[in-house]
Amino acid sequence: MSAKCLSSISVLMIYLCPQDSWEIVEGLRGSFSNVLEPQKQEGYMLKKRKWPMKGWHKRYFFLDKGILKYGKCSADVEKGKLHGCIDVGLSVMAIKKKAKCIDLDAEENIYHLKIKSQELFDEWVSKLRHHRLYRQNEIAIYPSEKSFCYPHYPPPSSPSIAESASIRKCMSLRRQSTIHSLNCNNQAKVTAWLQSSDDLDKCSKDLSVCEAYLLELSHLLQSMEVLHRTCSAPSIQALQVPSCISAGSVRLHASNPNLSTAALSNDKADPESLDCPFNLKLPFLSIAAAVHETMKSALSSLTSESKRLKQCLDHETCPSTSVQVVSLKNALKQDSVDESRSLVHQVSNESRASIAESLSEFFDAQEVLLSASSSENEVSEDDSYISDISDNISMDNFSNGIESERPNSGAVLCQRRSCLPSPSPDNCTISLWNILKNNIGKDLSKVAMPVQLNEPLNTLQRLCEELEYSELLDRAANTQDPFERMVYIATFVVSGYASNYYRTGGKPFNPVLGETYECDRPDKGFRFVAEQVSHHPPISACHAESKNFVFWQDVRCKNKFWGKSMEIVPVGTTHVTVPEFGDHYEWNKVTSCIHNILSGQRWIEHYGEISIRNSSSDICQCKITFVKAKYWNSSVNEVEGTITDKKGKVIHRLFGKWHEAVFCGDPPSATCIWRANPMPADHEQYYGFTKFAVELNELEPCLKLLLPPTDTRLRVDQRLLEEGNLEAAEEQKQRIEQLQRERRRVLEENNITHQPKFFRKSKDDTWVSNNTYWELRKDLGFAHMDFPTLW
Repeated sequence: MSAKCLSSISVLMIYLCPQDSWEIVEGLRGSFSNVLEPQKQEGYMLKKRKWPMKGWHKRYFFLDKGILKYGKCSADVEKGKLHGCIDVGLSVMAIKKKAKCIDLDAEENIYHLKIKSQELFDEWVSKLRHHRLYRQNEIAIYPSEKSFCYPHYPPPSSPSIAESASIRKCMSLRRQSTIHSLNCNNQAKVTAWLQSSDDLDKCSKDLSVCEAYLLELSHLLQSMEVLHRTCSAPSIQALQVPSCISAGSVRLHASNPNLSTAALSNDKADPESLDCPFNLKLPFLSIAAAVHETMKSALSSLTSESKRLKQCLDHETCPSTSVQVVSLKNALKQDSVDESRSLVHQVSNESRASIAESLSEFFDAQEVLLSASSSENEVSEDDSYISDISDNISMDNFSNGIESERPNSGAVLCQRRSCLPSPSPDNCTISLWNILKNNIGKDLSKVAMPVQLNEPLNTLQRLCEELEYSELLDRAANTQDPFERMVYIATFVVSGYASNYYRTGGKPFNPVLGETYECDRPDKGFRFVAEQVSHHPPISACHAESKNFVFWQDVRCKNKFWGKSMEIVPVGTTHVTVPEFGDHYEWNKVTSCIHNILSGQRWIEHYGEISIRNSSSDICQCKITFVKAKYWNSSVNEVEGTITDKKGKVIHRLFGKWHEAVFCGDPPSATCIWRANPMPADHEQYYGFTKFAVELNELEPCLKLLLPPTDTRLRVDQRLLEEGNLEAAEEQKQRIEQLQRERRRVLEENNITHQPKFFRKSKDDTWVSNNTYWELRKDLGFAHMDFPTLW
């Protein structure tokens, strides 16, 4: 197929299709073909900034053999100063002709591109289509001979990696720097040790070889994942894929348990397609074994060197006053004390770290580089990292180490349930593609989904989940120092995301207009109420109060599907007041993205920047960055934060992982401020719910008498799903949605605006509590109020 023919077909398709909707660009069809190598394409396009930054910025793109990379200008791209690089063959491509927009969803990144000129738009679409077909054909026929997606990494056979000269040179410079920082009589001993050490050179070489192995593993991973990814977004017409590309391929992503998969087609699999001619498993296992052995060798070398260095420092005749030497000695001593404890921690239920993260726990952290990521989360020249901290750090080390007392409203404490009535259903038979194929780039909150794709909680209850670790707010209310109070407030903000880690298998129910939810938790010292105050756009408002704090927010989420990933962009501000000190904290939320929506292992990440300010005082501010995961980086789910005074001076540093723990300070003496609670047994079988989430929809007979008829616990379809009755749940869900449509029609015909019962609009157009709920609740079932029939 010639490039000219491809170009003509692509341009023809552009003008035959509707101009105002997203169109999926067709991928590889039929059997393998001889696709000619496409010509290179380069030039400027507009790239959408990552939320919360708005607008577009101009970037220079270079497309070569199916690999699209970009930088600020052509010179940067030539020098290898790239801001991003994706394989278009492994991407879902969608175009919007009227707006001249191109979207590329490569799971790790989503590129939203725009071109002003119609001629250039047609040219880029044509070239991208040609390169995409060429790349998919190349991967399918020659999976072990792919070009490198990241050209700034040298290939495994490169002499620079085999010899690792640059690494050895770097280590030599570090040794010289360390030598100059030592003093007293032990300087000669340590200098002699550094100069005579062969193990460090051996370790350097082992790590270089390991890097080459890991690069090769990445290529094999892409070859194996292409069995899913090249067909994860088929064309709207019937898509025939090569026999090698089977829907039954190995799923490799392990960030989360596989709670849900989707059938891409109703067609039965071809038996011959199960026997892929390219056996990738054996070379993958072989290289993985080599990586394991190489890492063991490197670890052995470092362990040996650690012992030698400790001996040198133990036999010093003059105590050193060098900060570096003292820190090194303390780290070595701590390492010997915590060695067994670290090994135990690696297999504990609390740790969900990857193999790479577990290996890193053998070494004591020396420093943390906290650099804020850019507005678009592009790869910076100096990548920051977060060192792992062992679990033996106590919260009591923090200067406020007083455990605040739990406020109690005097209500009777009851035994709460620890398990749902029925496990989550198997929804692998649901074809998500048939549901989502016509909704690329659209707001999914308006798309009806089968009840099987839901979890037995709704959005109002999800808002309450943010208070799972409300004890952090109690601690803030008992802390005199304003900077330390901000530490607890910031940690509370991060903790609100922890429950999402295992929750990629289902979506919460959308509340109907007028639906409410209450949560009275005397054991936690707060009571919470929420209401769906608007349907179009969907807005959920909530309010919680205790003797130590008041918490409220209204949330408007935009859910966008981009072919392989779904982005959830929340709009609104969250508020917390601490009456004891007159503080009023405000902050925004970050973007969430669920990857592998259609196939493979789903996983969720949060990225963006949260700014926390105290509107009652300018003494301190806080910025928290949720770091976007980078390709081939084992460090995921990282958060970094700084608390500064009014002059911008950093007072406290925060770091950690949003699903595990948050630390304050600098390693190895950092203090653990918060750690996520352990998950219940068999949580994978029960929607990935935390213990707190399991309790949210529980309905005690005595509580039923107190609730308004609009409370979520009384919603029939959600209760039936929780009990495992899918057929009845689907029937009731459709009935409830039809009732809502009829109510809306009646309101529109009579020119009536819905008035929420328990929330009102404030002067700044946000929704706040009218403070009537708990007073009206004193009448059993809100007997003196009229409510619409919601279900």
